[in-house]
Amino acid sequence: MKKTEKKEEPKPEVEKKSFQTYKDVINWKKWEAHNMNWLYIEVNAGDLMTELEAGVNNIETCCNAILDCMLEGDTFIVQTDKPDTKLTVRYYCDNLAEDRRKWSDVNR
Repeated sequence: MKKTEKKEEPKPEVEKKSFQTYKDVINWKKWEAHNMNWLYIEVNAGDLMTELEAGVNNIETCCNAILDCMLEGDTFIVQTDKPDTKLTVRYYCDNLAEDRRKWSDVNR
């Protein structure tokens, strides 16, 4: 009797969400909060990444999008030196005018 050998099939590569997808979700959350007259929302990198792609490690893209969406006046609740699931930002949603400067332009 011949043993049947099991062929290992390659695991399909997981397609990670893009930087733009993360930005779109963050901006949607900000506008949703604005329309409900909320003063601010807080976004945590670990929670956002789990919400968009649970089980996938895409922390660098997630954190870069969180930072890129910061506008003048937004603040860090938890600031990290490198991409980390602990990164948490408070986005103020009362004024989402296009003339608000980016946080990175103001805080160089």
